[in-house]
This record gives sequence, structure tokens and C-alpha cells, in this order.
Amino acid sequence: MFSQAWKKYLPVITILMKRSPNGEQTLDMNKTDFERAAGGRKAKLSFSITLHKGRIQNFTNPPPVARELSTLLQEDDATRLMIRQYDYDFTMTSGFQLQIRNCTPPADEPVEKEEVATSPE
Repeated sequence: MFSQAWKKYLPVITILMKRSPNGEQTLDMNKTDFERAAGGRKAKLSFSITLHKGRIQNFTNPPPVARELSTLLQEDDATRLMIRQYDYDFTMTSGFQLQIRNCTPPADEPVEKEEVATSPE
């Protein structure tokens, strides 16, 4: 139902996902794309989901618009690698803004062990 609308924005979403480690990214989308995709039905179009290793974490039954975004990201080669490697928050506001945030915890710095030098005697 919403997959055509998401496919239209997929190239931009991919770029914003790549930029997201630098901060939250926002995409302004066209309201009529999603209203047309809903087919005149009153569908809830705002959502907030977290993808952890490519799976939706904070919903047992997400709205169709969120589920189809997740499915499209899993099917696309470029985004599939990113969502499996990093954790993302996707939030769609009632103003049809998609906010993308990389919420992957920072990797711990490897602590180098100091080698104790023994002098030969």
C-alpha cells in the first residue's frame, strides 16, 4: 500500500542514513503521496520505530506505513547492510517529516595492554 511512496524516497533515505552518525537527519515528504497510498482511508501515518540488527524493536504490531518502510529497507541491498550493522530510530511526524537517527552505541575503545619489558640479566 505505501511501498510506492517509500520507493520514491528510498535514494534520499539511503543518503540520510549514511549521514546519520553525524546527527539526526530530517526528510520533508509530500503529504499527498501517503494520502493517495492510503486510498482515502483514515490511516495512522505518524510512527516511531527502532531497528536493531534489521528488526523492529519497539512494536509488536507496527502501523502499515512503518512496517512497509522496514520491509523496503530490508529488501534494498545498500540499506540492508546499514540496518544490520547499525541501530536506527525512524520517526514520521504528523507533518510528514521523516527523522532518521543513528542510535548505535559507540564502540568501546580497545585498551592496549602495556607490555612489561624485561631486561635480560
